[in-house]
Amino acid sequence: MTLGFNTLLRTRWVWSFVAASVVWFITIMFTGGSSLVELTQVAFTFASFSIIVGLGQMFVITLGPGNIDLSIPATMTLSGTIVLKVVGGDASLIIPGFLIAIAIGIGVGLSNFTLIKLLRIPPIIATLAMSFIVQSAAIWTNRGLRIRPPQPLSDFAVGYTLGVPNLAWVALVVSVLGYVLLEKSVFGRWVVAIGQNMRAARLAGVPVDGVRCATYVLCAVLAAICGYFLASFSGGAALNMGQEYLLMSIAVVVIGGTSVAGGDSNVPGIWGASLFMFLVVSMLNTYGFDAGFRMIMTGIIIIGVIIAASSRTLRL
Repeated sequence: MTLGFNTLLRTRWVWSFVAASVVWFITIMFTGGSSLVELTQVAFTFASFSIIVGLGQMFVITLGPGNIDLSIPATMTLSGTIVLKVVGGDASLIIPGFLIAIAIGIGVGLSNFTLIKLLRIPPIIATLAMSFIVQSAAIWTNRGLRIRPPQPLSDFAVGYTLGVPNLAWVALVVSVLGYVLLEKSVFGRWVVAIGQNMRAARLAGVPVDGVRCATYVLCAVLAAICGYFLASFSGGAALNMGQEYLLMSIAVVVIGGTSVAGGDSNVPGIWGASLFMFLVVSMLNTYGFDAGFRMIMTGIIIIGVIIAASSRTLRL
């Protein structure tokens, strides 16, 4: 029993759930327990967006040092903008709109890797440059318009099934597929192998370039899907709709236990970290702190959780 408990504590992503539980408990105590169900449902709703984009970022970061996708916010914005403009409130175009979002993600992902491979520039520079291009395309497409999503799609995005937000179910499906891809497929083993040692993986016959390309495409596709649902949830696409998910997508990966050195990642930690990030902001809002103080405290808490988890793992 003790051995199993110690093994659990050695698992870094467990600490993200511990941190989320503590913040959730503090917030509930402050409100006298009156908002228990509401807070939980809202937390799962908003955490769902971070989970979806965090999973894509996790795959990219798993590829090893220097691999990161900074075009996620722009991809979300472009996807939401173009899809709603094409769909135009027509419920019969909901599925085609979803496929358009996937196509946008594929295009952005391929463009990212093309810059990385052909120009031989670091991924952080390539994806940042691509984000400016993609964001400019979104601005040109949007032209200040805010087109409302079809009513059935909007109802789904804000609705619940069995008391659980529909978006949380979407995030769960994406997470299960991501877990299977990472842990049970050859592709997942290739991603981990590249992250551990790219040269050794290449010598072992792993198609390094193909796997890296597919990983960046996967990340962009998940960002585009997230933009599709975020625009539907928000009642329309806005040009700054993906802005907060630039650092958020990285934070949930790191807090969730994925190694920034690559080759070591997990899916469950993304859930704990996403819930934690939302609950921290919610708690600070509850206590009436202004935006500047919330940002400072959020950063301090994140650093504290990472240090606590790391030091505890080393002692064990």
